[in-house]
Amino acid sequence: MTKNDNKDKSARDSHYATLRRQVRDSKRERGEIPTPAPVKRRKAGADWSPPQLEAEQVYLYGLHTVRAAIENPARKLVRLFVTQNAFIRLDIGPAEALSFPVEFVVPSDIERILGPEAIHQGVMLETRALPIRRLEALKDSPLLLVLDQVTDPHNVGAIMRSAVAFDAGAVITTQRHSPTESGVLAKSASGALELIPYIQVTNLADALGELHKLGFQSIGLDSEGPAPIEGTFTGDKIALVLGSEGKGLRQKTRETVTALARLDMPGAIKSLNVSNAAAIALYATGKFLKRR
Repeated sequence: MTKNDNKDKSARDSHYATLRRQVRDSKRERGEIPTPAPVKRRKAGADWSPPQLEAEQVYLYGLHTVRAAIENPARKLVRLFVTQNAFIRLDIGPAEALSFPVEFVVPSDIERILGPEAIHQGVMLETRALPIRRLEALKDSPLLLVLDQVTDPHNVGAIMRSAVAFDAGAVITTQRHSPTESGVLAKSASGALELIPYIQVTNLADALGELHKLGFQSIGLDSEGPAPIEGTFTGDKIALVLGSEGKGLRQKTRETVTALARLDMPGAIKSLNVSNAAAIALYATGKFLKRR
């Protein structure tokens, strides 16, 4: 049989298969044959459950995140799990010269710990949580970012990146209803977790009061704030306060901040995702502080 004969046969088979499907579909529409029940496919790793971590134990993953953690002198490193290819891409020198043990693995070894959804890029770092920082250490920082129960670690990670980009001194959040230091948070921050203090406080109102004593003006972002943020700035130290994704600032926080302000938006949509709002507010605040 020639190549052209094969093509003709394939075309005929495809044509007849299409006709058969059309006949079956017509019969199903008329109720002559039953419609098959949908097959529920089991998701990959459906039986996976996260490991029980010890206190201060953290697993970081992703090339950029792990490289930034290794380069952070404040980070205590325990062990690196990495594929051969990922180790080359990390570009951190020979394994035997590193100050921490390196274990070469295959991707499935990492997925057994992180789960099948983690985009680990063939590298996972076991480490200890970063040292706790106190608010008093921030007295010389002109710009801080405060989060009032922002729960999504992806949003908090994106906010961290913006905070580092606009040279904020810290990201301050609550211990409850806020993400703790984790691989998901670090991956979303893409290295920023190693570059800015992430301070979790027990009582946000008390923390704001302490910042006021250190000379900070605290500005709470609210879509219905009485004035645009550009006309609200005073002083030379500012703490921006942003609320959760759905509820915004809590009432106690609204009563505690120095001022409430809004981001003026001329379009039909008057509110933004908290990470986008944080980036815009940081930019506007930075411009004001540069003029001081």
